[in-house]
Amino acid sequence: MIQYKDDVEAVDALNAKYKELRIEIAKVIVGQDEIVKSTLISIFSKGHCLLVGVPGLAKTLLVNTLAKALYLNYSRVQFTPDLMPSDITGSEILDENRQFRFIKGPVFANILLADEINRTPPKTQSALLEAMQEKSVTVSGKSYLLPDPFFVLATQNPIEQEGTYPLPEAQLDRFMFNLWLDYPSMEEELAIVKSTTVATSYEPKPVLNTEEILYFQSLIRKIPVPDNVYQYAVNLVSKTRTGTPQAHALANEFLSWGAGPRASQYLIIGAKCHAALSGKYSPDIEDIKAVALSVLRHRLVRNYKAEAEGMSVDKLIDKLIV
Repeated sequence: MIQYKDDVEAVDALNAKYKELRIEIAKVIVGQDEIVKSTLISIFSKGHCLLVGVPGLAKTLLVNTLAKALYLNYSRVQFTPDLMPSDITGSEILDENRQFRFIKGPVFANILLADEINRTPPKTQSALLEAMQEKSVTVSGKSYLLPDPFFVLATQNPIEQEGTYPLPEAQLDRFMFNLWLDYPSMEEELAIVKSTTVATSYEPKPVLNTEEILYFQSLIRKIPVPDNVYQYAVNLVSKTRTGTPQAHALANEFLSWGAGPRASQYLIIGAKCHAALSGKYSPDIEDIKAVALSVLRHRLVRNYKAEAEGMSVDKLIDKLIV
């Protein structure tokens, strides 16, 4: 059983474990420091994460490496246009005794990698809705609990590429973070090529186990938050809601609709975790700002004027964060 003298000592232990994780992950993943940090924040916050980027940026490798470093059960589903919901959740079969028996699908794992999630139609994408929110799967009227902890780490190709389907808004809202992966710098790409074109390879060693992850998830929830930080988070989300008294002029001009209450919740829990991983015992407004882009990016819908004038969601969020 995990025991620390107090919550301050526990936060220090989490910070130490986080530094160990970064060292182990860096043995396999070159660069992408902010992406790694944000993915770990989503895991410790009990959130799901959407990784967006062109093919070949090590999105799948990152998830695989995280599963090994966290010593968690891991399964991968390659999303394709012909994938069926039962291929994810599982299905009932008629056994030799002519009794229906449920065969669990790949969703019954601690980490589910939904690879290229936007290459399958919305009907199959929505098979994850109950799993992501309720941490359970219902088949033929019977519910089956998923293992704890449970995370969906999904990769997505930019929607502009051929053969992709937009994710339903209800499913997008269930992702805590939407992270954009960019091309590596020249120095990082040089390091990648040098490390992947030789005979030796590195495997991350486990840093945390399931019991520790569950403990630190509970610890994050206990971190105190000042009232002014709560107020800032709710005000920021309110600014995005078009047609309301709190709406910012830019939101009314460039958005069709804004973020819901889940965004405010994720801003606070993400700020708590960001503070803890940074060695602080309570979040401040800077921690809210640090996670705001990843939390809001997929919850704001631009209108035609924004598209015509080249006002991106990222640019708009930057203007709202003051």
